[in-house]
Amino acid sequence: MAQTRFSGPVASDNGFISGTATDEIAVTSTSNVSSSYVTASNTTGDVRLNYSRLTFTSTGSGETARFLTRVTGAGAATGGTVNGAHISLSINGSGTISGAGNALRVTLGGSSTAPGGTISAIQLDSDFASGGSWSGATYLRCTNSGTGTVSALLRVPAPSAGTVFRAAAGTPAATHTIPVISDNGTTYYIMVSTIA
Repeated sequence: MAQTRFSGPVASDNGFISGTATDEIAVTSTSNVSSSYVTASNTTGDVRLNYSRLTFTSTGSGETARFLTRVTGAGAATGGTVNGAHISLSINGSGTISGAGNALRVTLGGSSTAPGGTISAIQLDSDFASGGSWSGATYLRCTNSGTGTVSALLRVPAPSAGTVFRAAAGTPAATHTIPVISDNGTTYYIMVSTIA
């Protein structure tokens, strides 16, 4: 495809459009339809390749970013993966991290002390039609894609009363289970209790 180069900022009062729902851009070979490559050497402050902010002032709904990957052909992801979004942090060569490094950081917060609603930092959602079989589907999957291995599932705050990790207050006994499917085909169960 043709390339147009701009030497300064480009502004639009009504957004930018690449294709439409009825007239999509057709890609028949490996490519990045939209790409940016930047090297940052700042010693203080933050560099962000993209920054978007959306403010709701009424009763509407929506999101700052919406990504949708659709599969309409048989056999997608043969020898690869298909993802709604792929976000990575890669530490290479002599690179090190002295603070916190996250491939994905999701923050729920604000100055409101009574925000209401059902809120969470992450919502894991399913949206399948009825009548199917979803034995290979889970809400969360952990993999070691490289030759190195990560051996811990979670890092949580130190045990403290009233936090997400706390000492037992009574004598809990397992009353329910949460199934965990291993890649070896075995289903294991996390024991949970209605007694704290």
